[in-house]
Amino acid sequence: MDFHAEKPIFLQIADAICDRILSGQLKGDERIPSVREYGAEVGVNPNTMMRTYEKLTADEIIYNKRGIGYFVSPEARDKILAAQKAEFITKDVPAILRKMQLLGLDASIFSK
Repeated sequence: MDFHAEKPIFLQIADAICDRILSGQLKGDERIPSVREYGAEVGVNPNTMMRTYEKLTADEIIYNKRGIGYFVSPEARDKILAAQKAEFITKDVPAILRKMQLLGLDASIFSK
């Protein structure tokens, strides 16, 4: 996995896991690799992976079955979609609209 400096690595890994859930590569109640396995797979320290899993657990994207491992929450896909839609509407759309205004563009460009 290639990491960039603008965002903490554990959040980049969390985003990648969420992308895998959205794409259907990971499904509800499916076991995901352990902290050590996933850390070795993406080339990061287990502590970094633990931060990723703690964030995803707090966001109710994954859950831990004590002694068995981590699993994708059955409602993970819906939670991710809701969060990403909200972020798009509150962050991306206003930025796009500002840029369109600066460039003198209006919505009619989309009907061409």
